[in-house]
Amino acid sequence: MHVAITRNKRENGRTAAAFAEVCLQEALNVRGQANLILATGASQFEMLEHLVGACVDWSKVTVFHLDEYLGLGADHPASFRKYLRERFHQRVAGLREFVYVNGDAPDGAAECRRLGQIIGRHPIDVACIGIGENGHLAFNDPPADFQTDEPYLVVNLDEACRRQQLGEGWFHSLDDVPRQAISMSVRQMLKSRCLIVTVSDQRKAPAVRDAIEGSLGPIAPASALRVHARCHLFLDEPAASMLRAQTRVLIETTAG
Repeated sequence: MHVAITRNKRENGRTAAAFAEVCLQEALNVRGQANLILATGASQFEMLEHLVGACVDWSKVTVFHLDEYLGLGADHPASFRKYLRERFHQRVAGLREFVYVNGDAPDGAAECRRLGQIIGRHPIDVACIGIGENGHLAFNDPPADFQTDEPYLVVNLDEACRRQQLGEGWFHSLDDVPRQAISMSVRQMLKSRCLIVTVSDQRKAPAVRDAIEGSLGPIAPASALRVHARCHLFLDEPAASMLRAQTRVLIETTAG
């Protein structure tokens, strides 16, 4: 895992997007096309804002949606499809394809199979993801399933995850937050050639600490990032604030 600490959220998003541009261009130079995963949430605002301005031939890029609430329509204010459509898809010219998770599909398991068949034909070059307050990757809440090879799963959302969605302002009350979602699995994310993980804010500091310094295992889902050879973690100062001094020295030494 390669870790970079930036001064603030805006710089963090800009730095992560610039690195994503490099990784996408690398794939385009080698294969003439690229496959990308995009996440949502407050931690991705700045990264996506800068990524849409990247010098990338989007007509050669296929994008995969990371996760979506089960039973939520695409025009609901909290829908991740709406989020990505407005913040990315409509702002890049001539995108080759965007494969959305249809959270309101009548059969969640069938939708997972559909998505799995598509992503199986598209090896992922770059995955731009985040870490949840409870340490989740996508909607894989603790204890996360580290063993399944299924690309997408129907998962139950724990209360900490649902409270995060409420706290970020996506819903009016906790009862409004869905209890299930369709999520990309941990193993599928780890298949990506390059992981770009953008994390900001003090509220994420415990999860960042556990991901980097804690025990590797399903109770801290983001700890799985440590086994990936090309995982690049971008933190702002508040998100990195609970890391031990020894860890920060190692990060700075590596960066230097």
